[in-house]
Amino acid sequence: MTGTKKTKIYIVYREIQFKKGDSLVISSLQKELEQARRQVYNTTLFNEISFDLTALDSVNVNINVHVTERWYLYPVPQFQLVDRNFNEWWKTYHRSFDRVNYGIKFVHYNLSGRRDQLRIYLINGYTRNISFSYNNPYSNRSLTNGFVVNAGYSQNRETPYKTDSSNKILQYKKDDFTRNSFYAGVGFTIRKGLFKRHFFTASFTRMTVDDSIIYYNPKYFNDPVTSKKIIEFAYLFQYANVNNVSYALTGKTAFLSIQKRGLGFTGGINMLTLEAGFNRYFSLGKNWYSSIYLNGKLRLPFDQAYINQRGLGYGENYLRGLEYYVIDGVATALVKTTLKKKIISFSIPFRLFPKVFTKIPFTFFAKTYGDVGYAYNKKTTYTYLNNRLLYSGGFGIDVLTLYDINLRFEYSFNQLGQNGLFLHNQSGF
Repeated sequence: MTGTKKTKIYIVYREIQFKKGDSLVISSLQKELEQARRQVYNTTLFNEISFDLTALDSVNVNINVHVTERWYLYPVPQFQLVDRNFNEWWKTYHRSFDRVNYGIKFVHYNLSGRRDQLRIYLINGYTRNISFSYNNPYSNRSLTNGFVVNAGYSQNRETPYKTDSSNKILQYKKDDFTRNSFYAGVGFTIRKGLFKRHFFTASFTRMTVDDSIIYYNPKYFNDPVTSKKIIEFAYLFQYANVNNVSYALTGKTAFLSIQKRGLGFTGGINMLTLEAGFNRYFSLGKNWYSSIYLNGKLRLPFDQAYINQRGLGYGENYLRGLEYYVIDGVATALVKTTLKKKIISFSIPFRLFPKVFTKIPFTFFAKTYGDVGYAYNKKTTYTYLNNRLLYSGGFGIDVLTLYDINLRFEYSFNQLGQNGLFLHNQSGF
């Protein structure tokens, strides 16, 4: 092993499926090395991984693993939009710089060399956020168990309190803060093999909102109160076997989660959530790739507080072309399909930080896509996009660069006859 300055060597060895003294069929050696390279790369600790083989005799071979470590410490100034996505800030709120947060994010992605992460956020501006989290995935000697601790306090000047009939979020705002939240959580993780993970978490949240929010939407908490203490327990199973966890082209991922909010079964914020997802990525040859994304979610009982009704339009659970809308629901289903082709790949020399990286890679993909979704909600209030089949499509360009940062430029169409250019981004670190 060469190239590890911060990372413990056994963290790298843990990702390699064969060990010293193992016997391998020579015809499968290249396949085994490629699988090991993918696993080590997917730790997101290294820029490059290579294997050098030296024959010792006719049946024994020495394998030297060489890695180039990434930069792990990021005290980064923050400039964040408070809105759900870039397009909403650009169009709906007219690029207002009043709707931004600023501050500093301190992140160490490999604090002790055991792939443990420390995050500290000090954010001011339109909202305030002070938070920290520490994630140690391998806290025992056998490198199978880990733990997570986190806590934070936030204040919002603007609080979404209702979704209107056109599936747009209604915000309550004033000069003072309209919502204050404190949370703390702990978790336990298990990863005995290479591809499967189990997460067990427990958390506590205390949320207080302005009394006008309860006046405008009595179902915000499902109770006529302005403050709630929320206890939550969750279990998450994850499976991941892909070539790149940040931008997969081949392989598959899946997850299943069970979440219990509140200590009761009905009323208030009590909720049981079941969610499952599946991604399959295919190589079609000649730099062509396709993928399918499936997601389903069910919340029980169906009579839920407004804060428990996030359906489509949040995170990655949205239809491309419907970014301006939120479709609340207690049951949702989503299918996203993509066909893409790698059109060009190149690197630009970069000598400013030669000990970290000497070049910046760029890969461009052209793609087309189509999405189908559905969000069910009890018809207590009418919304245009609920309880009906939703569909959209479009085409675009993906740009993959250093540290698996990817930018997605998408021109999308939806069933409402609307179209537009949408920008998304994702960081691999």
